[in-house]
Amino acid sequence: MINYVMVGTNRFDAAVAFYDALLTAMGATRAYATEKNVGWGWGIGTPMFIVTRPFDQQQASVGNGAMVAFDVATTELVDALHAKVLALGGTSEGDPGPRGEHLYAGYWRDLDGNKFNFICYTQMGATA
Repeated sequence: MINYVMVGTNRFDAAVAFYDALLTAMGATRAYATEKNVGWGWGIGTPMFIVTRPFDQQQASVGNGAMVAFDVATTELVDALHAKVLALGGTSEGDPGPRGEHLYAGYWRDLDGNKFNFICYTQMGATA
Protein backbone atom coordinates (compact mmCIF):
# COMPACT_ATOMS: atom_id res chain seq x y z
CA MET A 1 0.00 0.00 0.00
CA ILE A 2 2.79 2.48 0.81
CA ASN A 3 5.38 3.14 -1.91
CA TYR A 4 7.54 5.62 -0.01
CA VAL A 5 7.63 8.07 2.87
CA MET A 6 9.46 11.38 2.41
CA VAL A 7 10.54 13.93 5.01
CA GLY A 8 12.05 17.35 4.41
CA THR A 9 15.32 18.58 5.85
CA ASN A 10 17.10 21.88 6.34
CA ARG A 11 20.37 20.03 7.09
CA PHE A 12 20.70 17.82 4.02
CA ASP A 13 24.25 16.47 4.48
CA ALA A 14 23.72 15.83 8.20
CA ALA A 15 20.35 14.17 7.52
CA VAL A 16 21.85 11.90 4.86
CA ALA A 17 24.64 10.83 7.25
CA PHE A 18 22.08 10.29 10.05
CA TYR A 19 19.83 8.10 7.89
CA ASP A 20 22.73 6.26 6.24
CA ALA A 21 23.84 5.09 9.69
CA LEU A 22 20.34 4.41 11.04
CA LEU A 23 18.74 2.74 8.03
CA THR A 24 21.81 0.59 7.38
CA ALA A 25 21.40 -0.70 10.93
CA MET A 26 17.81 -1.54 9.97
CA GLY A 27 18.92 -3.55 6.93
CA ALA A 28 18.12 -0.94 4.26
CA THR A 29 20.42 0.08 1.44
CA ARG A 30 20.69 3.33 -0.43
CA ALA A 31 18.47 3.01 -3.51
CA TYR A 32 19.46 6.33 -5.11
CA ALA A 33 20.93 9.77 -4.41
CA THR A 34 20.65 13.16 -6.11
CA GLU A 35 21.66 16.64 -5.02
CA LYS A 36 18.09 17.13 -3.70
CA ASN A 37 17.10 13.81 -2.17
CA VAL A 38 18.32 10.38 -1.10
CA GLY A 39 16.24 7.22 -0.81
CA TRP A 40 16.78 3.97 1.07
CA GLY A 41 14.90 0.73 0.70
CA TRP A 42 14.67 -2.94 1.51
CA GLY A 43 14.25 -4.24 -2.04
CA ILE A 44 11.99 -3.93 -5.06
CA GLY A 45 8.34 -3.95 -4.10
CA THR A 46 8.94 -2.71 -0.55
CA PRO A 47 8.40 0.84 0.72
CA MET A 48 11.25 3.33 0.47
CA PHE A 49 12.25 6.11 2.86
CA ILE A 50 13.41 9.41 1.33
CA VAL A 51 14.95 12.54 2.83
CA THR A 52 14.70 15.66 0.67
CA ARG A 53 15.35 19.34 0.29
CA PRO A 54 11.86 20.83 -0.19
CA PHE A 55 10.88 21.18 -3.85
CA ASP A 56 9.59 24.75 -3.31
CA GLN A 57 13.02 25.76 -1.91
CA GLN A 58 11.37 26.99 1.30
CA GLN A 59 12.33 25.88 4.80
CA ALA A 60 11.37 22.31 5.66
CA SER A 61 8.94 22.16 8.57
CA VAL A 62 7.65 19.40 10.81
CA GLY A 63 4.04 18.29 10.52
CA ASN A 64 2.28 18.56 13.87
CA GLY A 65 0.70 15.17 14.55
CA ALA A 66 2.51 13.52 11.63
CA MET A 67 4.61 10.43 12.38
CA VAL A 68 6.22 7.56 10.50
CA ALA A 69 6.47 4.15 12.20
CA PHE A 70 9.21 1.69 11.23
CA ASP A 71 8.38 -2.00 11.76
CA VAL A 72 11.19 -3.91 13.48
CA ALA A 73 11.46 -7.60 14.29
CA THR A 74 12.18 -7.67 18.03
CA THR A 75 11.84 -5.59 21.17
CA GLU A 76 15.61 -5.74 21.53
CA LEU A 77 15.97 -4.13 18.12
CA VAL A 78 13.54 -1.37 19.13
CA ASP A 79 15.80 -0.67 22.12
CA ALA A 80 19.01 -0.78 20.06
CA LEU A 81 17.72 1.44 17.25
CA HIS A 82 16.25 3.98 19.70
CA ALA A 83 19.65 4.16 21.40
CA LYS A 84 21.33 4.57 17.99
CA VAL A 85 19.05 7.53 17.21
CA LEU A 86 20.15 9.23 20.43
CA ALA A 87 23.82 8.50 19.65
CA LEU A 88 23.36 10.03 16.19
CA GLY A 89 21.94 13.26 17.68
CA GLY A 90 18.21 12.56 17.53
CA THR A 91 15.95 13.04 20.55
CA SER A 92 13.59 10.77 22.46
CA GLU A 93 9.84 11.33 22.28
CA GLY A 94 9.06 8.30 24.44
CA ASP A 95 11.43 5.66 25.72
CA PRO A 96 11.05 2.14 24.35
CA GLY A 97 8.58 0.01 26.23
CA PRO A 98 5.25 -1.82 26.13
CA ARG A 99 2.30 0.05 24.67
CA GLY A 100 -0.76 -2.02 25.43
CA GLU A 101 -0.86 -5.80 25.38
CA HIS A 102 0.69 -6.47 21.95
CA LEU A 103 2.95 -3.51 21.13
CA TYR A 104 6.45 -2.47 22.06
CA ALA A 105 7.56 0.91 20.75
CA GLY A 106 10.10 3.70 21.06
CA TYR A 107 9.37 7.22 19.80
CA TRP A 108 11.96 9.70 18.55
CA ARG A 109 12.68 12.79 16.47
CA ASP A 110 15.37 13.20 13.83
CA LEU A 111 17.77 16.14 13.42
CA ASP A 112 15.02 18.30 11.86
CA GLY A 113 12.35 17.41 14.44
CA ASN A 114 10.38 14.93 12.30
CA LYS A 115 8.66 12.38 14.56
CA PHE A 116 9.15 8.62 14.17
CA ASN A 117 8.49 5.37 15.98
CA PHE A 118 10.17 1.96 16.02
CA ILE A 119 7.43 -0.59 16.65
CA CYS A 120 7.36 -4.31 17.28
CA TYR A 121 4.16 -6.33 17.54
CA THR A 122 4.36 -8.97 20.25
CA GLN A 123 2.22 -12.04 20.89
CA MET A 124 0.18 -12.40 24.04
CA GLY A 125 2.27 -9.78 25.83
CA ALA A 126 5.56 -11.61 25.10
CA THR A 127 8.48 -9.43 24.03
CA ALA A 128 10.46 -11.75 21.77
